[in-house]
Amino acid sequence: MSNTQNLSVYESTASYTTIWTETNWKKVYKYVDKQLFRIFRAESEGDYRKVRGIQRILINSPAALKVAIRRVTLINKGRRTAGLDGFRALSETQRGKLFVEMRDININKYKPKPVKRIQIPKKNNKTRPLGIPVIIDRVIQELFRMAMEPQWEFRFEPISYGFRPARRVHDAMERIFHDVHLGKFVYVLEGDFKSCFNTLDHDFILRQIKGFPYANIVRKFLKAGYVEDNIYHPTTEGTPQGGLLSPLLANIALHGLEDCLNITYKEKYRKEGYTTYQTYGKYRVVRYADDFLIFATNKEDLMAIHDILQPYLEDRGLILAEDKTNFTTTYKGFDFLGFNVKIYKDNKCLIKPSKDSVKEAKAKIREIFRIMRGHNVEDLIDKLNPVILGIVEFWKPMVSSKAFSDIDHYIWIKVWKFLRHLHYNKSYKWIINKYFPIPEKGDTHQDRWILTDPRTGKQLEKMSWTKIERHTMIKHNHSPLDKSKSEYFKKRWISTTNYFR
Repeated sequence: MSNTQNLSVYESTASYTTIWTETNWKKVYKYVDKQLFRIFRAESEGDYRKVRGIQRILINSPAALKVAIRRVTLINKGRRTAGLDGFRALSETQRGKLFVEMRDININKYKPKPVKRIQIPKKNNKTRPLGIPVIIDRVIQELFRMAMEPQWEFRFEPISYGFRPARRVHDAMERIFHDVHLGKFVYVLEGDFKSCFNTLDHDFILRQIKGFPYANIVRKFLKAGYVEDNIYHPTTEGTPQGGLLSPLLANIALHGLEDCLNITYKEKYRKEGYTTYQTYGKYRVVRYADDFLIFATNKEDLMAIHDILQPYLEDRGLILAEDKTNFTTTYKGFDFLGFNVKIYKDNKCLIKPSKDSVKEAKAKIREIFRIMRGHNVEDLIDKLNPVILGIVEFWKPMVSSKAFSDIDHYIWIKVWKFLRHLHYNKSYKWIINKYFPIPEKGDTHQDRWILTDPRTGKQLEKMSWTKIERHTMIKHNHSPLDKSKSEYFKKRWISTTNYFR
């Protein structure tokens, strides 16, 4: 009897594993991508009935379910963090079992669970609430996100860059440069919505997604509440930070800033196959999630913005954060998304890493040196190089040469202290000969002062080796979910398929 039961369990476990491991992912993603393209196209044609039909098909398809489970349990950063039920699907067997269990769920009757709330420390010594849904809720939210995003990608404004496919911080910064570098839009409002994710009006969000086949379940997600310190709290407003659907719902709620400011566009054909877009209106705006900038040509127009924004804010249950909302000019400069924008005396607009960003980079590097104290040089290089290259990748599209040199010098000081501590009884000459060999002909870098591991030959990267490469801003409202723009995104080295993997 016992042997039979054990065999049954073994066979069941094996089948769950097989269900997952034998998935033809190329075929699965091809199917899902096809439905995403179809939703975008139907929305662009104004065929809303077809949009809803394809959304239902996608959400109830086994292929989309597998893709959602894969993202939630294998790709997302929070995959190892459990919700209130403590469940995590980290093995192939668990993913296969989760797929089988969810395949037969009637989503129309599904009741989401409350999220587990934890507090995340912020730079200003305050905390940010993070809501962690259970795995099943995350998967369903991911299915909804996949189905809703193509529809809204067609609707979203060109000036929106946060939490959108194929759009980056660098696109937002290039938009800012485009708006201000000629010296016309010099007056700036640095805006921030106070506790945006926590105060968004549920009824407004639900009105915007009216017609989505599972809007009633989205409502249940918004109203599911949270548990903190073992106490349940209902939610009457806001979208939980940590939910996979929350960034999209926030973008949907914040959509409409251009209409509020009466900003319009007109196509201009420059030559065959090439189109530009002329912006009209007395304001320019850039929004990245809940952070935004509004530019005006004169102080009077800028001071009028608060009254103009009032209906927009009231509809969404928002207010401006007074401590983060400032009036300035491009000649004084301002920080946005980790960069500083300023027009200098020679009327050149330069975008550089902000002082705070440089401080944060140094703090991150300093912490690595603290952790690695007493380790060997190879371990230090292995730990530092990914961080150095990550900072370089983020900074290199901007005017960052000076920041690169500054960080290189800072690392050099820390490296020398590290080596002196590692070999406290050795001479300076001994340390130099051991870790800073004279370059040979043919070496990639002829700089002698590169930390080199004598055993493996691994070398510490230098930021100043990187050339500045200007980023090309994404064109107007182009989206990788628009199949007609496939060639455009191939040229940008962004695949138009499987973009969310």
